[in-house]
Amino acid sequence: MSPNTTVGACLVEGMRRLGSVLDAELLLAHSLGVDRARVKSHPETAVDAERLASFRTVLERRAAGEPVAYIVGHREFWTLRLAVSPAVLIPRPETELLVERALALRDAGPARAADLGTGSGAVALALAHERPAWEVTATDASTDALAVARANAAALRLDRVEFLEGDWFGPLAGRTFDVVVSNPPYIAADDPALTGALRFEPRAALAGGADGLDSVRRIVEDAPRHLAAGGWLLLEHGATQAADVAALLVARGFAHVRSHTDLAGHERMTEGRWDRESA
Repeated sequence: MSPNTTVGACLVEGMRRLGSVLDAELLLAHSLGVDRARVKSHPETAVDAERLASFRTVLERRAAGEPVAYIVGHREFWTLRLAVSPAVLIPRPETELLVERALALRDAGPARAADLGTGSGAVALALAHERPAWEVTATDASTDALAVARANAAALRLDRVEFLEGDWFGPLAGRTFDVVVSNPPYIAADDPALTGALRFEPRAALAGGADGLDSVRRIVEDAPRHLAAGGWLLLEHGATQAADVAALLVARGFAHVRSHTDLAGHERMTEGRWDRESA
């Protein structure tokens, strides 16, 4: 390929290298500083040597397995564009189910919501965006993750979301909520995906002990002390863990326990209501 080539030729090279039209388009748009629509609609545009070199560099990073979101520095979630870095888990479409269910369980009136292990702030910020009357608090044990979440809140002008450093309910002593949501680690520690496809993402946000449910157990055990009567706990989990998570909720005394499927038909989140006073 010549030093002064075209967008179309770059796309062909990218597709051949990666086997993915979408990845090639996203990475070329990133390298050129334009949106994907312009890349698709102007294949005749010339690409100079500097931008061509940049594109080839990111192609190699993607070919080595690095996620596109980390390369371009952002990911779409719900209706929001979120900055991401290797300090946070990349928000995924299935996690939008947490947002959908939280919105379905509480109306637009005043409510208190907590997002445990917020990472990039994806769920907390989506809830704050959709429910301006809600008081939304988010926790995370990672200082670096909270820096990303706070930057996202500022960029989206959702500064009223409160971010607190600490493990799960740790920073929330004495506080109760109407809705608690969490996408905790739920992958078994010996799962090969942790050293394979997921190796670029923070292990602490993925690995959940021998069976993947260590963090889920902690959250379920502590949640009643932080839920108002009638408050809901919503947990994302793996596609084969719904029955185990539901059993944990029932054993702890939650009512109306039920699981919900994602767009692929997998049971990816389970919810339960706490019908007593905080305990």
